Amino acid sequence: MSYEIKTDAAGKFRFNLKAGNGQVILSSQGYASRADALNGIASVQKHAPDDGNFERKDSSRGEPYFVLKANNGVVIGQSEMYSSTVARDTGIASVQKNGPSADVKDV
Repeated sequence: MSYEIKTDAAGKFRFNLKAGNGQVILSSQGYASRADALNGIASVQKHAPDDGNFERKDSSRGEPYFVLKANNGVVIGQSEMYSSTVARDTGIASVQKNGPSADVKDV
């Protein structure tokens, strides 16, 4: 797993946490600077091990996904849509296990 930092079309810095197969597991909001994005990654690393920081949700189309929040309730990142609750829960388990130690790469 690795965190990939990139700049979007609006000039904001975003990060994705990607699995070894390249699939995006967690995406961040847009940040004003690379340093802010790195702080966001540090927040994922800190909060990912605690299952209580994950909100399990369903989209309006019934697709399961999750949101990772900091202890203060601020959203740190959101997953992609999953095909099943089992797949979503596997994604959460992967973030919990690998998120704290994943490498950071600039794209």
